[in-house]
This record gives sequence, structure tokens and C-alpha cells, in this order.
Amino acid sequence: MLYGRSAEISALDEVIARARDGSGGAVALRGEAGAGKTALLDAAAARGGAMRVLRATGVESESDLAFAALHQVLWPVTGSLDALPEPQRDAVRAALGLAAGSVGDRFLAGAGVLSLLAEAAAPDGLICVVDDFQWVDQASADALLFAARRLGTERIAMLFAVRGDVPVKGVPLTLDVRGLPESAAAELLESRYRVLPAHVARELVTLTRANPLALGEIPARLTPAQLAGREPLPDPLPGGARLFGDQVAALSAPARLVALVAAVEADLDLVLRATDRLFAESTGGGVGRVALAELEENGLAGVSGTSVRFRHPLIRSAIHEAAGPADVRRVHAVLAELTTDDRRAWHLAGAALGQDERVAAALVAAAERARDRAGYGTAATALARAAELTPEPCARAVRLKDAAIAAWLGGRPGQAESLLAEAREQTGEDAALAMEIAQLRGRFELNSGNAAEAVRILSAGESLDMLADASEAASYVGDTAAIVELGRRAAAHPEGFLRDTVAGIGLTLDGDDAGPGLLRRALARVGELEDAAGYLWATAAASYLGEADLAAELAGRAGRVARVSGMSGQLPVVLEFVATAERIAGRLARSQAVSEEGLALAREAGYENTVAAHLANLAVLAALRGEEEPCERQAREALAIAIPHRVGLRAGVAAYALAMLDLCLGRYAAAHDRFTAVAAAGPGAGHPTVVWRMAPDRIEAAVGAGDEAAARAALTAYEQWSTHAATAESHALLARCRGLVESSEHAFGEALRLHTNPFEAARTALLMGERLRRAHRPGEARARLRMAWETFEQAGARPWARRAQEELRAAGESGQAPPAAVFDALTPQELRIASLVADGMSSKQIAAQLFLSPRTVEYHLYKIYPKLGISSRTELARLVVLQKAPVAEDDML
Repeated sequence: MLYGRSAEISALDEVIARARDGSGGAVALRGEAGAGKTALLDAAAARGGAMRVLRATGVESESDLAFAALHQVLWPVTGSLDALPEPQRDAVRAALGLAAGSVGDRFLAGAGVLSLLAEAAAPDGLICVVDDFQWVDQASADALLFAARRLGTERIAMLFAVRGDVPVKGVPLTLDVRGLPESAAAELLESRYRVLPAHVARELVTLTRANPLALGEIPARLTPAQLAGREPLPDPLPGGARLFGDQVAALSAPARLVALVAAVEADLDLVLRATDRLFAESTGGGVGRVALAELEENGLAGVSGTSVRFRHPLIRSAIHEAAGPADVRRVHAVLAELTTDDRRAWHLAGAALGQDERVAAALVAAAERARDRAGYGTAATALARAAELTPEPCARAVRLKDAAIAAWLGGRPGQAESLLAEAREQTGEDAALAMEIAQLRGRFELNSGNAAEAVRILSAGESLDMLADASEAASYVGDTAAIVELGRRAAAHPEGFLRDTVAGIGLTLDGDDAGPGLLRRALARVGELEDAAGYLWATAAASYLGEADLAAELAGRAGRVARVSGMSGQLPVVLEFVATAERIAGRLARSQAVSEEGLALAREAGYENTVAAHLANLAVLAALRGEEEPCERQAREALAIAIPHRVGLRAGVAAYALAMLDLCLGRYAAAHDRFTAVAAAGPGAGHPTVVWRMAPDRIEAAVGAGDEAAARAALTAYEQWSTHAATAESHALLARCRGLVESSEHAFGEALRLHTNPFEAARTALLMGERLRRAHRPGEARARLRMAWETFEQAGARPWARRAQEELRAAGESGQAPPAAVFDALTPQELRIASLVADGMSSKQIAAQLFLSPRTVEYHLYKIYPKLGISSRTELARLVVLQKAPVAEDDML
């Protein structure tokens, strides 16, 4: 019976009830040992009615075994694996040891867990209970928490219980399980020990802080005189591991030994075999079962299936405290003789006294197996321990370096940097290893640290890969001089796509006529590219040629390649550029959807600088919609990361968002000041690419503010940057800028003729329509203004839509409001799914790409169809294609 937990039970009931109705969620119960977390989990699981229950309990002795806890949770439902998308199915099978091969990516394993839990939830829902989460192995924890953050449309409730301050990352609801209310504590004592005087009961409640376990156990360890109040209570009361210390000390020697073996290894068969072997010399064996029976009779442990489980984790702690280090090593040594693979490696490590290459090699092999199954956190732990046991310094450095890579891939950048720093100290005279470590340091800094420091570290290398990494870092900083210098160094390498791109960017920025030619030659080899990184370099090449439209197209290709490659770890970074491309194309809702996805993945991966990128893009989108509070908040959050990290590219975009907000709201003087500040910002705070891309906006603000000289200066700079641009859209933007500065109707007309981007065409049409109306030519103005109004309304750019509508009314046309954009009713997740349906993907394929369950995809499609007034995938695909199609020249006027 539970005492005094009605509030906690009510909160758990609500989570379970919502999950039963299709709004899944997760909750973490956090409290000290003995607070009653397990009892609450048991009570909650029993209150789910027909809902299925899956359980796992973290076991300290298994915390270094990748996917040990996940095996407990999923083993009963492995029969549903065939319902999963193939990549997710293969990842889960590999994680559970049901198939050979590699999981590939921890995000993929997490998505597979989510899909399998969703299948297990049919038809009545599922409660997934994870107790002692602080001891769940890292690979299992990552996969379970990945699923827990994505339960919104699933009929799943995930309940975690955790001791101490171990993070349960991303679980939105935490219940602090504290001591019982005084009345409930008194009731508990009365139910167990009816003869306690009131003052003794009050003192026990005070001294135990009403901890249920302490209240239940401590009175049994007191003398009759103490219980009767004739003698004072002991100070301190037996608590923590001491609570069970007397019981452990009272055990026979064989029972203490079997308890120690069980504290080190929970498997029943191994416990019995190891105990018999340890006693074989003196007794001839066969004592294990008798000793285990003694543990059970004393209420300290019991057999659950094929495992030995202690009644409470503090019993295990008491057993360890009672054992000497030599006893523990002896137990590990015997268990190492009886086990294989990962268990053997960890028992060997537990038995080791000093450095031992044989044991270190066994741990390295265990780490490789964990890494193949995407158990990167477990691999990092194994490799770090292997390094401790490695006698030779250079080999130790290699293992520390590999541990750092595993920690990084596991989303733990802080641990990765610490391990890499330790590796640097062990390299000795091995220059090649030192340079490899330096490149890793640079990449880590670029993703989550100081981008300027990344430039310094990476510039020390001479290989093309390191020079390219250094150039990328310098580009993030906005350090033109460094990009130029690195480009010249790259030019010394043999011709090829990467060399031509890096060298071409540097030479172009330096004003060397050879630069654009190298970039064109690199772009001519785009058909040879196979990975997302190559497409991102191609995107950069197009950008430095002044062709934003081509850059956007190539970024989109990078996104598609990243999604199907299985290397989803790079996806958050790639999505930075995909989101920007969608925004530049005027597809604001799609850009929002991509950035929200990228932001969530970047936060999970620990990529701080990518978090800043997505926040900055979201701030620009908010500006285009005229949403002041979200724009300012997201820009501030982006700048708070980008400025101290010297990521000028993202700081520039965040500052640009604030300038665009002023421009969209007609505050020309304020916008002009902000654009001027962005253009003047140096490396780490601004970026030349941002300055180039914002030039049309900057010129519009300068003209609106009446600063003709600034507008002409900005136009001159934009013309120089666009000298080598060859696409129609780049020429259209340049023509619009000339139309603004020169008040040239001909230039506006030329821009409208050249535009391939409907959103930019609408901006040009609005500017031209305004001038025609003010020139008393309302008939000519109306067609342009009407087209602009409709485009802005459909894009969700409300400030410009209002401006176009007001101009249209002033031109003598009230007009009916244009129909809302077809996809305005869809959520970002629904929009992502709709786009992938249009690409011809099945629900399983979409689930694999978006790290969802197929049931979630089907749920969203069920919601999408009525919102759009359609009933099939074919109709949905047709709508998406029509929305993406460029506007015909006649429609652009």
C-alpha cells in the first residue's frame, strides 16, 4: 500500500490517460534512495488497464554493456520488428544482437526504438517503465530518450525513475519524489510498528526526513528500549548502505561471497558457477545454491527470471562496502574466466591491477562492437578505460583519440574535448598522430566551440583536407584574409573538385581573375559528387559566384543526400543550408519546418553552433512574417552563441533578421542603420556572404531612408560581387537594385522579365507598382500590386502583404483577399511529411528519414488530407509539386 502519494499518482495517471487517448508523453520520477520511486512505478503500471507494460531496470554491473537495458525493454516485442522501416529494423536488430552488422547512427537506433514501441502500443496503448535510470547503459539511455522526446502522437507513456542528478534529457515533466507528508509517515509507522510511542514516531520521521524505506527498515534495527523511548535513538541512525550493513555482516561466508558475485554480475547461472569455482578448492563446490537460499531467506535478494536481483540498490552498496578490493578483483577474475566478449573484457578490467595491454586490447574490441551498434557512449567509456590500462604512451594516445571520437558521435562534446586534450599530451614524437588529433580538435571547435580557434588549429596542417576544414572554419568566422591565404595554399595541391573549390573561393575573394574559373570548373564536376559534404562545397562555390539561386538548389541536393546516406549525424549541419535555401526561394513554411527539425537534432547532438544557425534562420522567418517578439528572442539566442563562439556567418544572419524586421515593418531609418552595422561588422560578428546576400534589402532600406549616397555605394559593391554571376535570378536582383537607385522603370521591368523566384518577383512587383501608382498610373500599377499581394499572402509574409493590399486599394481596387496558401493549415511536421510524399516515398521510407514511427506518419497523413480537402497521396503530391513550381514569365508580368 502507498501512503501519502496521491499527488504523484494523480500526475502519473494524467500522463497515462493522455497516452491512452493518443497524446503520448514521458515523465521522470527523481528522488533519493528509498523515496518510493519503484513503488510509484509499480502502482502506475498497474493502473493502465488494458495497456501493455514493458519494463527495464538499470543494473550497475551492466552499465558498461551497450544496449543491455534496451534488451530488457524490447525483447518481449521483437516479433514486431518486421513492421519497421528497413533501416530502423536493421538498426534495432543489430543493437539487440539479433543480426550482424552496424547500427550506423544513434539517431537511427532511437527512431527504430520509437517505431517498435509504437507497434507494441497497438491496440490499447503502452506503458514503458524504466527504473534506476542512473544505471542504464549509455546506448540504451540515448535510444530510449530519443523515443521519449517524440511521443506526441503515440499511445505511449514512458516512466523513468532516477536517483541523484543524472540528467534525463528532454523529458518534459519531472516529479520530485520527496519524503512523505508527516501524517502519511506516521500512518506508515503505525502500520508496521503499532507499539511506537508518539514522541519516538515523531523523532523517527524527523531524523529520516520521512523517507519511506528508512521508516520501514530502521525501527527493525533498534533495541526494544529505543523503540519504547526508554533509551535515546542512535546518532546517527543507520542509513544509506549502513541500513543493511548489519544484515550483510551477519551472513555466512559463502552467502557474503555469493552476494558479492551477484553485486558484480547479475546473471544467475554465472553467479552460481563463479561461486562454486571460488569455493571449489576448500569445499569441492556446490555451495552456490545454498548460499543464494540464505540471501533469499534474509530478504536481501531474490531470483527474477535468469537474474539475481537485490531487494534494494542500497543492499548492493552495503555488500561492496563490506568487501575488500582484493576480494572484488578475485571475483572479477573468476567471472572473466566464465564469460566472453564484452562481459569478459569488463571483468578483466575489474580484475586488473596496474596497466595491462592484454586487458586493454579486450576493451578496445568491446568498444568496436559497441561502436558498430551505435553505442558510442559505451564505446567512449571502454576506450577511455582501455587507455588507462595501456602501457605504451603512443598507443594510449590513439585510444584516447578514438574515445574522443566516440564521445563526440554520442553527443557528448565536453567529454570528447577532455579526452582529446588528454590524448594530445601522449603523442610524443608521432607528428602524424598529433596532426590527426589537431584536425579533430578543429572540427570539434567548429561545431560547438570557438570558430576562430578552429581556424588557428586547422591552419597548422598542410593536407588538402585540413586546409579545406580550415577554410570552412574561416568562412564561418567571416575571416576573408584567412580564406584567401588558405585558398592560395590549397592551390598547390593537385587539381580536383575540393582543391578547385577551396582555391577558387580564396582567389575570388582576393580579386584574382583565376578564382571564378576554378569555381566554374568545380561546379562542372557536380555530377561526380556522392556525399552531402561535397554538395555543400558546391553550394559555397555558387555563393561566391553570386548565384544564390544555384546555391539554394545545391543545398537542397545536399539535404536529400544526407537523409538517404544513413549518416544522420551530419544532418543538423546540412539542414542549416537547406533551411536557408528554402527561405531564399520564398518557401517560408518549408524553411520553418526544416529549421525546427534541424534545431531539435542539433540540440540532441550538442552542436551549439548549428543551434545558433537554425535560431538565426528562424529569426529571419519571424521577421518576414512581421512577428517582433519571436524574431527578437530567437535573434538574441542565436547571437548569445554566435558572438562568443566567433561564428560571424550566424551572427551576421541573426543581425540581418533584426534589420529585416525593421524593413518589413516600414521602419526604413532603423533598418538602414542596422544594415549598415551588419556590413561594417568584422570577422566573428559579421560575414561577407551575409553582406552580399542582403544587398538588395540594404539598398531598399537606404532608398526608403533617403540616403541616396549609401544606396549607390551598396549598389556598386553588389555589382562587383555579382560580376561573375550567370543565372537569370542573380541578374534580376541586380536589375531591381538599379531600378531602386536610379528610379528606373525600365530596370524594374527587366527584373520582372528575368525573375525565376516568385517571392523576389513579388517584391519587385510591389516596388514597381508603388512607383506607378504615385506616378498617377493606377491601371498599370494594379496588376503588379495584385500579383505581389497574392504571392505575399500565400508565402505568409504578412507585412508585405498588408503593404501591397494598401497600395492596391489606393490604386482603386478593393479586391477580394487572395486564397490562403494551400499549406498554411499544416504544422511543420505535416509539411515535412507532405514534401516527402511528393517525392514518392512510402510511410516507412518517410519514417526512416524523419526518425519517426510509420504509425506517426500515417497519423499525420490522416490529419493532412481533410485540411487540404484531398483524399489520396496522388492528390497531395500534385499539390506539393504545383506549390514548388516556378511562376511562369507571364505571371510575373
